[in-house]
Amino acid sequence: MKILIKGGRVIDPASGTDQTADVAVAAGHVLSIGPVPADFTPGKTIDASGCIVIPGLVDLAVRLREPGHEHANSLKSEMAASVAGGVTSLVCPPDTDPVLDEPGLVEMLKFRSARLHQSRVYPLGALTRGLKGEVLTEMVELTQAGCVGFGQADVPLPNIQMLLRALQYASTFGYCVWLRPQDRDLGTGVVASGPLATRMGLSGIPVAAETIALFTIIELMRSSGARVHLCRLSSAAGLELVRQAKREGLPLTCDVSINSLHLMDTDIGYFDSRSHLIPPLRQQRDRDALRLALADGTIDALVSDHSPVDDDDKTLPFAESEPGASGVELLLGLALKWATESGVPLQRALAAVTSEPARILATSAGALAGSGAGRLVAGGVADVCVFDPQQEWVINAQNLRSQGKHTPFSGYALQARVRATLVGGHLAYEA
Repeated sequence: MKILIKGGRVIDPASGTDQTADVAVAAGHVLSIGPVPADFTPGKTIDASGCIVIPGLVDLAVRLREPGHEHANSLKSEMAASVAGGVTSLVCPPDTDPVLDEPGLVEMLKFRSARLHQSRVYPLGALTRGLKGEVLTEMVELTQAGCVGFGQADVPLPNIQMLLRALQYASTFGYCVWLRPQDRDLGTGVVASGPLATRMGLSGIPVAAETIALFTIIELMRSSGARVHLCRLSSAAGLELVRQAKREGLPLTCDVSINSLHLMDTDIGYFDSRSHLIPPLRQQRDRDALRLALADGTIDALVSDHSPVDDDDKTLPFAESEPGASGVELLLGLALKWATESGVPLQRALAAVTSEPARILATSAGALAGSGAGRLVAGGVADVCVFDPQQEWVINAQNLRSQGKHTPFSGYALQARVRATLVGGHLAYEA
């Protein structure tokens, strides 16, 4: 279908474009930005007056809960939530059930998601079989099946020798390893260590759990030459290590979740299990450092860390509840909220959820991710998000399309609402 997006403010962070223009879409690509060709007859026109037109969002951490959790969260519902949030490309971690450690499972996930004609799904393969940390997976076969990188999700490797072998193997083939830095022995608590954890009687996870893991990863990167993407940094001390590694020129990228960017340990309130998250919410100094690091580019991308949890697993005593929260529909609004509160330019805020994560994905996946994600240019793939920056909406269970209704942001009012999402020129969502 030919689609005309008329009269919107077109912003492409990758090229610096910021202009009021029409966007003509045909055959899955952007035909023009600006004057519409005389022979172009749209089958549908989207009135974008007062709206902002940007590349579709790229989210590097979205759990779809399939295979394995179909009873709680269907692939259809989570994909619908993604396009409702303006997300056109997403990375799915490997901690499904069964784990994404076999080519057949990866192919099945990609096939089922493609049939829905919604967000593009890029699976991460398991670094070790069953995420048990004992035997490396067949990375070549998993890459051929469609994996864009390899990781352990939230399951730390049992020893440094296995991590070194994994990095060496990945480096040999040019693969990127996606790691969440947390020491296995120190990371067994449920909240961040500190006065609040002590007062509440909850087991704590110290900052050292992140920094020790980062020291190890960075040192092994030096010896192996591997590329690493660090997932969901949470501490000011960890950021300093990342800054040093980047100054050294190591092939390192990193992201932060919307949870750590906006919330602190005090947001747990009276044992509110919606704030039971991985990584745990830390103190104000950590949150403020993360905000500054995302603004100055030390942190490359912002992610939703969408991990939907059903009522049975979430409405339990805090320490017994399952960690996680729904967030893919909140990514754009919370990115803009951070920009407003921190005085960050709109272009930078949008880059953190479009061009920068797309760059990470392209670097990790190479030609596999060569879909033009994260850019809005004439001739490029028509992955587009149209949103109204002035429309306010309140986060609550009724407003979320994800089957996981639990989020620590429940009750927050956000100033930005997605009006339409195009994926490859297909109108995947319209409000």
